[in-house]
Amino acid sequence: MDLTVEEAAAELNKGFQTLEILQKDPAVPVWFIYLNRPAQRNALSLPFFSELPRALALLDRIPSARALVLSARGPHFCSGIDLSSLKSISSSSDDDRAAAAEELRRRILDLQSAITALERCRKPVVAAIQGACIGGGVDLVAACDIRCCEDKAYFAVKEVDVGLVADLGTLQRLPKIVGFGNAMDLALTGRKVSAGEAKAMGLVSRVFADPAKMDEGIFALAKELAAKPALALMGTKAVMMKSRDMAVEKGLDYVATWNAGMLRSRELEEAVLAKLQKRKPNFSKM
Repeated sequence: MDLTVEEAAAELNKGFQTLEILQKDPAVPVWFIYLNRPAQRNALSLPFFSELPRALALLDRIPSARALVLSARGPHFCSGIDLSSLKSISSSSDDDRAAAAEELRRRILDLQSAITALERCRKPVVAAIQGACIGGGVDLVAACDIRCCEDKAYFAVKEVDVGLVADLGTLQRLPKIVGFGNAMDLALTGRKVSAGEAKAMGLVSRVFADPAKMDEGIFALAKELAAKPALALMGTKAVMMKSRDMAVEKGLDYVATWNAGMLRSRELEEAVLAKLQKRKPNFSKM
C-alpha cells in the first residue's frame, strides 16, 4: 500500500541512528538519504547495514520518491567501515573453526545485501560525493546508478592496506565501471584517486567546482530524472543491471521480454500524445 508523504516522513524519521532522510521540496519528487555520522567521517557502523535497506524499501513504495540522492553530512562522504564494527563482525564464540567461518560468511552476505539494496531499488539513485570516499564508501557509490562529486573529493580502495580483500561489492562492480585494469590498480595499490582522475576513468560522470555547486547540480539532475516516466526509468535500470552480467544475446532477449509487457503502458501513450500536442507530459505516480 502506498504511503502519503506525511506518513513516509514520519516513518523515515523513526529510529535511524546513521541516516537522515528528507524531501527538501514537497513539490519536487526527489528524496535525499544522508549518511549522518559526520563526527566519525560517516564510517559505516553495524546499524547502518540494517537502516539503509529499510530506508530504501520505504522510499521504493512512495509515489513522491521518483528519484533518490545518496549524500552525506559533514566534509567527508564516507571513511569506510567502522573498525569497531569490523571487530564485532569477525568475532565468534564458537570453538569450531568451520562453524565460526560459516557464521562469519553469513554476516558478510548480510552486509553485501545491504549495499546491493541500492541496485535493487527501482528508483534511480544518484551519489553526491564530497571529501573522502574510502573503502566501504566506494562499495556504496559503486552500487549507485549515477555518481557525481565535488572537485576536492578523492577515492581509495583501502581494504588491502588493513589486511582485507574488499568484500562488499567493489571488486565485483568497479571493473564494470572503470575497466578491469583500472580496478586492479586501485584495489592492489589502495592509492588515492582525485576527482579529476575519477572522472577520466569513468568512476564519476560529473565533477562540480565545490560542494555548494554540487548540491545545486545534483538537485537539478535528480529533478530532471524525477520528471521522466517512472516505468521507463525502472525498466531501463532493471535491464541495464541484468545486461551488465549477461551476454549481449541474453540481454537483448531480456529487454524484449520487458518491453513486450511495458510498451502498452499509459505512460508511453501520454508521452506520444504530449509530443504531438506540444505540451508537457503528465505521467502517473508510481
